[in-house]
Amino acid sequence: MSAPPPQPVRKTVRITVVLLFTAWLVDYADRLVINLALPSIGDEFDVGRGEQGLIVSAFFLAYALCQIPGGWLADRHGAQRVMLWALLSWSVFTALTGFAWSFAVLLLMRFAFGAAEGIFPPASMKALVERTTPAERMGANGVIMSSNALAGVLTPLLVAPLIAVFGWRSAFFSTAALGIFVLVAIRVWLPAPLPLVKPETPVARRSTGGVLRSGVIWRFSTMMFGYSLIVWGLSTWLPSYAMEEYGVSLAATGALAAIPGLAATGAIVVGGRLADRLGGHHRRVIVPSMTVATVTLLFMVFSPSLIGFIVFGTLATTAVSLCYMPILAVPLGGLAAEDVGVGSGAIVFGGQVAGMVAPPVIGALADAFSFKVAFASLVLGAAIALVMSLLTPQDAASFRAATGASELPAPAKEHS
Repeated sequence: MSAPPPQPVRKTVRITVVLLFTAWLVDYADRLVINLALPSIGDEFDVGRGEQGLIVSAFFLAYALCQIPGGWLADRHGAQRVMLWALLSWSVFTALTGFAWSFAVLLLMRFAFGAAEGIFPPASMKALVERTTPAERMGANGVIMSSNALAGVLTPLLVAPLIAVFGWRSAFFSTAALGIFVLVAIRVWLPAPLPLVKPETPVARRSTGGVLRSGVIWRFSTMMFGYSLIVWGLSTWLPSYAMEEYGVSLAATGALAAIPGLAATGAIVVGGRLADRLGGHHRRVIVPSMTVATVTLLFMVFSPSLIGFIVFGTLATTAVSLCYMPILAVPLGGLAAEDVGVGSGAIVFGGQVAGMVAPPVIGALADAFSFKVAFASLVLGAAIALVMSLLTPQDAASFRAATGASELPAPAKEHS
């Protein structure tokens, strides 16, 4: 059994996790606000569900396009610097969203906001890799990324009443202020990287093109696409569905959305712990989890009651959320530290493409057929993730072999 890391290392890990957790919490809350505002925006600008979905897609188009450039910037100019610029920029564009005076301007602001947030994820992952040991990395990342699910709980509870009282624009002004607060915290308190932490098997750095030409990277990216298709299809349209199908108020919708959000928070943390314990081997988590997600999604869709919809939706969300950290575990363990930004950016890119596709497609299906048909189509995401889990390497060594990455000889031990 390996010895526990020394106290300075543990302190660095703890502070890094707290700061990145907070940054991701605000990041995710900022993008979820639009889902609660869509009914009011639709009424104000007189647009249907398909056009409302385009507002969400404008964000994800820019967000997806900036994943790889964000990783490139972080690899070359430092993770902390890129995160600070991302926080400043997305806070500005969040505030400007509240001033939008037309549907076209709103689309433009959401696109700019997406570009600003898009450079953050790979920089955040690189910052974490630089400040953790390999043995605890996915567990730490699981805690950080559970912020996304927690934001799914808190945002509806806090923002829905705010919109109901002060209007949809007030929500964007409020979340912009939180972004500035987090910017200052990261600038002041983020610890320096751990220069002495080295991977057990050093890996030679590859060129950016070499990383991006790897088919294995894009299979992991496709797996993330399947996962995110379900996540964004549900989170975007759950408020509208509950209000229209069951006559639930906006404030009550926020409370209902908190139930699957809490379940997802715990599931993401558990998924990170499982990834560390299994040494990757994501197939062991993703195959059973996505099978359960498929069944419960269909039960959710055809449930005759609101209670059944929430219960089965919570079970589906829990099963899907278990898969998030296992999707990332093998690539983060197999990439050279200098390539983590670009490599993780390419994988996260797949998830953002799903975020770009799901909202307008689900909205259009709901308009053309029904929400039942629209939500039932999300089982395609589970199938994609499951198949890709069978077609990807299961541990870091297999990943390096599949990508053609060369391993460096272990450094010689010094003798006293």
